[in-house]
Amino acid sequence: MRVLTVAILLGSYNGAAFLAEQLDSLAAQTYPHWRLWVSDDGSTDDTLKILKDYQGRWGQDKLTFGPGPGRGFVQNFLSPTANPEIEADYYAWCDQDDIWLPGKLSRALAQLAPGGQEKPALYGGRTILVDRDNREFGLSPLFNRPPSFANALVQSIMGGNTMIFNCPARSLIKAGYPLGPVSHDWWAYQLVSGAGGQVIYDEEPQIRYRQHGRNMIGSNQGWPARLARLRRMLKGNFRQWNERNLAALSTVADRLTAASRRELEAFSNLRRAVCPWQRWRQLKNSGLYREGRGQKWALQVATLMKQV
Repeated sequence: MRVLTVAILLGSYNGAAFLAEQLDSLAAQTYPHWRLWVSDDGSTDDTLKILKDYQGRWGQDKLTFGPGPGRGFVQNFLSPTANPEIEADYYAWCDQDDIWLPGKLSRALAQLAPGGQEKPALYGGRTILVDRDNREFGLSPLFNRPPSFANALVQSIMGGNTMIFNCPARSLIKAGYPLGPVSHDWWAYQLVSGAGGQVIYDEEPQIRYRQHGRNMIGSNQGWPARLARLRRMLKGNFRQWNERNLAALSTVADRLTAASRRELEAFSNLRRAVCPWQRWRQLKNSGLYREGRGQKWALQVATLMKQV
């Protein structure tokens, strides 16, 4: 039986404080057939020194690192995803400051591998929330409805730090490199679900997601975080994000299923509607939904206020 290989794609930027702990957690994986590729976006701390040290221990065939595109964290992940020199059966995004549980790769491949490479497949799931000192304080929200494009259009339910995907999914995702989607993980969820691929949401967390002041995107845990996101939504952030995502999706609409293209058009029509009650009616008929406590209400309020 052929060994399945995994390319771990880590985006780094001034991550010296936590990087070694993450690298140690990769070394502790029960599934050994992986190679780490690091895209560094101009670190000025000891990140490169740490990477060079681990490369010396592991060898260049296990750890390769080089300069990123210098265009922000989204492109720092999409750049290696689109790099034709990186070849594997599966691809895993990796944040510099998390800690992977030892069985992360094994568990993901056990769910992805049976589907093979016939259609796009994406794995992700919940996380254990820890503080900067790795002290646990909760879990990310548990979502109960099956992942879908109708959800992906208005919500990202899985962090990129949990995601592993196959070659057909990579082919879809890398199209976003020049397009500027809001986030690499939301883009992956939209593309794979929209193209009729398999999206696997694992309820059993496989990473310790570190929360600290320099996180690019934090968790949505607790009412303060939810209220902060609602405020940003009603200030226009959500509408701006949707504008960018829809512009990117429109360029790859030919890769979506017919049903997904209809949902995409319905969402676009909803956003253009002038009358609040017309938007409300279109939302009800569109099938669009957000998961999580208060998220359904937040989507309804944003729709009425023309902030979707």
